[in-house]
Amino acid sequence: MKESAEPAGLYSVIEKSARLVGVAPSRDTVWPILTAYGDMLAQAVVAFRVATDERSSGDFDCRFTMLSPGLDPYAVALSNGLTPKTDHPVGSLLGEVHREFPIEHSGIDFGVVGGFKKTWSFFPTDALQPLSKLVELPSLPLSVAGNLDFFTRYGLADRVSLVGIDYPHRSLNLYFGAAPAEVFEAGGIKSILRDAVLPEPSERLLRLGAQAFGIYATLSWESPKIERITIAAMTPDPTMLPVRIEPAIEDFVKNAPYSTDDRQFVYAITSAPGGEYHKLQSYYAWQSQVENTLLVPGNA
Repeated sequence: MKESAEPAGLYSVIEKSARLVGVAPSRDTVWPILTAYGDMLAQAVVAFRVATDERSSGDFDCRFTMLSPGLDPYAVALSNGLTPKTDHPVGSLLGEVHREFPIEHSGIDFGVVGGFKKTWSFFPTDALQPLSKLVELPSLPLSVAGNLDFFTRYGLADRVSLVGIDYPHRSLNLYFGAAPAEVFEAGGIKSILRDAVLPEPSERLLRLGAQAFGIYATLSWESPKIERITIAAMTPDPTMLPVRIEPAIEDFVKNAPYSTDDRQFVYAITSAPGGEYHKLQSYYAWQSQVENTLLVPGNA
């Protein structure tokens, strides 16, 4: 039975989900977030995220995608005291993105312990945006312009579908929709990681590429380099992917709650300077347009 989308019902689901991975949520952290976005949650896409990297240990992340084009999720966070105001460019970037580009949906990430973390801005699927225009934004990290040739070389520069802004870590995620098929082939993945000066891909990453739909890059204001590259696949059953998934993630897959008829997951492997790590996003409340928004093959 579907739990209520009201804060109390959703908090109960979040608490149960977090405890599946041994994390006890802080009500003082989660409740203000639920109430701040409360009016928008009834129709929101709700997802939970677990990861194997050290930075994610001890927390459990939740993602809300609100189907409201006019929403500024960072302004909501600031006005409700969920995140501190900052003079760093990370604090002004989302406003610039929303003023200069068409936005179809917006979202947030938060940890049940760490609190508000990220915003997400989705461009319309029929209006993917070029990096050549994004780099004109005053607050965008210079590392994006510095790597424009890299993204152009792999046919990604005109396909930005989603911008994620990480406020605590002051970094930026650029998602590329409908990426060329060769990007996900073994040779393409090896070439991309080599050119980004990231470690040689594992066999697991190469096998995931065979079923992947998504690729995104993480950059920051502090370094000229591409910090991470992530390859992602959508599946109703991650255990059927051609990769061995981590035990902690597999346990969560088996027990994660969901409120729709069909289960959906996004399984991803990230290449970082310190090595690869795995991520799983489990959808609790699903909207069919999510597949279109993500440009999953066959649904774009």
